[in-house]
Amino acid sequence: MPDGLIEGADGLTRCWWPGTDPLYVAYHDTEWGRPVGDDRTLFEKICLEGFQSGLSWITILSKRENFRRIFANFEIEEVARFGEREVEAALADAGIVRHAGKIRSVINNAQRARALQDEAGSIAAFVWRFEPEPETRPTTFDKATLCAIASSPQSNALSTALRKRGWSFVGPTTVYAFMQAMGLVNDHLDGCAFRGEVEAARAAFVRPR
Repeated sequence: MPDGLIEGADGLTRCWWPGTDPLYVAYHDTEWGRPVGDDRTLFEKICLEGFQSGLSWITILSKRENFRRIFANFEIEEVARFGEREVEAALADAGIVRHAGKIRSVINNAQRARALQDEAGSIAAFVWRFEPEPETRPTTFDKATLCAIASSPQSNALSTALRKRGWSFVGPTTVYAFMQAMGLVNDHLDGCAFRGEVEAARAAFVRPR
């Protein structure tokens, strides 16, 4: 088996990082890298990537339903109206990561998201402007290549653009992970059973404008 690939109990070859955890494997197979144009989903993901900072994604993924419960399913308009009562409720909930700065960041970013929707028409239309041109991407992906990419010129540019607009917890590494997950890039390894599926989904996806 080439480095970075593992064979699952179902006989399918995958990227190494989800291991054998069923929740993580399902995320890898059905979500990661598939293009998203829905503002609620994009907002949820960028907030959860902020919570991941300093932690592992499986830690956040295993708590995702709790985050959705606390943050009104990441409905932007509703979260933007949160105040101190909701902050205190979140800090008291052991089902999420209780980090005051990150909790307040979700509320701040919801407010900034509304402004971005007014500016660009949608969050999707804004973030997809930063999709890399194909010629800037590596031609093959192995574990070494993927592990070496923590950010990119495009994630740096998107991070800068969001921070200029008042968003928080959106550094270049966080934003690159967001881009990987939301399909702005396809970082499934060569040989992964899902790389081709994701590339086909990206080819069929109508970029928001």
